Amino acid sequence: MNKVTLIGRLTKDADLVDLNDPERKGVTFTLAVDKRHKNINGEREADFIPIIHFTNHYDSLIKYLLKGRLIAISGRISVYSKDQQDGTRKYYTSVVADEIKFLESRKETAI
Repeated sequence: MNKVTLIGRLTKDADLVDLNDPERKGVTFTLAVDKRHKNINGEREADFIPIIHFTNHYDSLIKYLLKGRLIAISGRISVYSKDQQDGTRKYYTSVVADEIKFLESRKETAI
């Protein structure tokens, strides 16, 4: 089973994704997700996770996916590879979000 649920804040405003396919448009953004435990200095650290969400409502959705917004996403982990010019293969991991939920109103967002 490939299922992930994350809660975090957007690190910057979302970007539109256009894969030159009318059926595959959406938004992409990075979600900062706090780690469970503090580091040795007692500070909270975060993982920065790339997210992509395919939707027909990308034009209206991008207005709300702004830096600092607290959201929850559910989806699946996606891993793909690409051959590099030097002959090596590079692997990329991201989360393909099926659902996005806003956890605070725009007024509450501290940017």
